[in-house]
Amino acid sequence: MAEARRMRVVYLTREYPPNVYGGAGVHVEHLARHVAELAEVEVRCFDARRDQVGPPRVRGVPWDDPAFDDRSDPAVDALKAMLAGSRAAAIPADADVVHAHTWYAHWAGILCKLAYGLPLVVTVHSLEPQRPWKRTRLGRGYDVSSWIERRALELADRVIAVSEHDRRDILRLFDVAPERLRVLPNGVDTRRYRPIDPAPALARHGIAADRPFVLCLGRLTRQKGLAHFLRAVGRTAPAIQAVLCAAGSESPEVEAEVAREVEALRRDGRTVVWIREMLSRDEAIELYSGAAAFCCPSIYEPFGIINLEAMACETPVVASAVGGIKDVVVDGETGTLVPFEPAAADDPQPADPQAFAGALARAIDALVADPRAARELGRRGRRRAEREFGWESVARRTVELYRELNGGTATQEKQ
Repeated sequence: MAEARRMRVVYLTREYPPNVYGGAGVHVEHLARHVAELAEVEVRCFDARRDQVGPPRVRGVPWDDPAFDDRSDPAVDALKAMLAGSRAAAIPADADVVHAHTWYAHWAGILCKLAYGLPLVVTVHSLEPQRPWKRTRLGRGYDVSSWIERRALELADRVIAVSEHDRRDILRLFDVAPERLRVLPNGVDTRRYRPIDPAPALARHGIAADRPFVLCLGRLTRQKGLAHFLRAVGRTAPAIQAVLCAAGSESPEVEAEVAREVEALRRDGRTVVWIREMLSRDEAIELYSGAAAFCCPSIYEPFGIINLEAMACETPVVASAVGGIKDVVVDGETGTLVPFEPAAADDPQPADPQAFAGALARAIDALVADPRAARELGRRGRRRAEREFGWESVARRTVELYRELNGGTATQEKQ
């Protein structure tokens, strides 16, 4: 009798714990772990220090290379991604499907599909055409990243969008047939992300426990809108503290802009705590749990997993009404969505930055002024996170998509 075996999946990603700097790394970590309960999983990441048996099995390939030691041009990151991707694809892929995450790993996915004939799944965590400001940092490397992304999406057997807005953008910007496109949201580990005692993090970072604070957490990039958050803080009630967790600078210009806004607020007597290192997950949960409100002022966001993390910690959310955030935060039920009008189709900055900052400030003030209503929003947010965004459900639906590419069977037979 033929011996049945479980499906085999290879994940391709630049970031994987402990080296995580964005939502994509969080997504791959949890997806791989939960899919590993249903299939054999191997993660290939761009970190040569990683090699563990698992499950899931994790194999690292080098990101840095001596060929780039004396290179300072902005295209280097794109070239590093292609070299690391080639190394990841060079490892024989004994798999039923390969699944690539972000443009950094898409080149590896392209090679695995072409060299081994394997079905390719690509998850879109953001889209290069929606982030034109990246050219400032990547230079001509932005042309490389955009080319890789387009080739991967248009070659893939299935493309996963993390929100309905993401799906519409993909159909508008790329030659992807609707039948190859699926919407599978990010998830959140509600067993770990839950309300806990915030006191350790407050003491560690000098945050006054007897005054409310609004929390903003995100990378130092244009996309995250951190300067808009700080301008909003200057318009909120004076007793409100601002806690900004922001590291991983996209460019010196972005970091300098945020630093100017922080210093201006402090000169005006406002309390701003800027945490400039990457937080551990436990620290982030403590801060989510202690915040009177969480603010996500992003100008572009395919999903916005940080809002889901805040909701799981029963923290009400104030967020810009852009992209996939509208699929996560329910206005008036789990928080407040602030209208956002872009300057132009090719310029996602707010058309009226002062009006946007003012609207964020009013929403924050309203939550802080009515703690009872805020607590109810937080409880509803937790229930929504549990009901709609559990990783078990996301993993199960993802494996069903893999099976669809392999003839619809739960197992393959080994002759």
